Amino acid sequence: MSNVIVIGGGAAGLMAGYAAGICGHQVTILEKNEKLGKKIYITGKGRCNFTNACDTEDFFKNVVSNPKFLYSALYTFSPDSMIGFVESQGIPTKVERGNRAFPESDHASDITKALEKAIKEYGVNVRLRTEVKDILIEDNKVIGVKLSDGSIINCDNVILCTGGLSYQTTGSTGDGLKWARKIGLKVTECRPALVPLNCKESYIRSMQGLALKNVNLTIKVGKKKLYDSFGEMLFTHFGVSGPLVLSASSIIGKRLQETGELQALVDLKPALSVDELSNRVLRDFNDNMNKHLSSVLRGLLPSSMVPVFIELMDFDDSRQINSITKEERANLIALLKAFPFTITGLREYKEAIITQGGISVKEVDPSTMKCKNIEGLSFAGEVLDLDAFTGGFNLQIAWSTGYLAGLSI
Repeated sequence: MSNVIVIGGGAAGLMAGYAAGICGHQVTILEKNEKLGKKIYITGKGRCNFTNACDTEDFFKNVVSNPKFLYSALYTFSPDSMIGFVESQGIPTKVERGNRAFPESDHASDITKALEKAIKEYGVNVRLRTEVKDILIEDNKVIGVKLSDGSIINCDNVILCTGGLSYQTTGSTGDGLKWARKIGLKVTECRPALVPLNCKESYIRSMQGLALKNVNLTIKVGKKKLYDSFGEMLFTHFGVSGPLVLSASSIIGKRLQETGELQALVDLKPALSVDELSNRVLRDFNDNMNKHLSSVLRGLLPSSMVPVFIELMDFDDSRQINSITKEERANLIALLKAFPFTITGLREYKEAIITQGGISVKEVDPSTMKCKNIEGLSFAGEVLDLDAFTGGFNLQIAWSTGYLAGLSI
């Protein structure tokens, strides 16, 4: 039996504590906040989309960074395992659109309750308001941890589950990344991910609050497509947000930091080919020959986009439809199929759902989550260079890596 300390009482830490507990170890979770699972409470807008019930191969397609590293963890503790675990603790679950799994109650607190009940059952000790300042290592072996009050707790194993840099109000302040660098481990460059994007053009901000559904977003550098997907997006006071944009941020983040700007195009009518759309517009024009362009555009576009289109077409709206040239009509079609704007940067960590980057997976044995070079040190969750799209995938990474880390002690 080992004496195990888990640093961090979030998703990964709670699961790591539980898994080490079922193996019969003496486990203590050290959490600097006043309660466990603080970030769990705010996931899924407080409903907690705690996993994604897709099959395992589909799961890997939704992992952005280092999916192959997760094979052992995910096959050891799968989304089905997590759903089974939650239900075994007396919490009914449900699966919604996109295979997103939630507690039936829509209360994130139920997921934390399930984990708290499970760790209590296996005698896991929890110390709240307890901040770790350092991991103590001698001869490449963990010997304990030093707390902020100067006291030392000796142990055989430490599982580091301190999270990334997003939602710092929940305690994710990058402590684990700092300790990893201090002991000589490689930490990859970190950036906010699943985060809204800043845009250059003032006309984007003028449409603040407008949500677009069933559109196609393409992001390019030069002629090369970096991202191309269909779904929903939202215009804001700083740029763009919404599901399409959040996913895009995880794909384009590194290139955006390198280039400073990327070109984005929105196909507002993806269901129609250029010819089909051209015929539709021509019909609308023929039916409204004596009206102004703005009144016809309201049949094609949300009202807040109409003045933007008039501006981008450099069109005098006092003219009637019967005066529009073939070239002007072609310009309108082009705008409807490729509405342009410029992305200038990622928003900050405080708006990011997750952190991209972290402790390099090359430092970690994927079959155990143990550090390759330091005996008695393991990792789980967002502190590692692992991230995925929205839909419960990131929480499942925390559960799977946490479970494997605890099980492998």
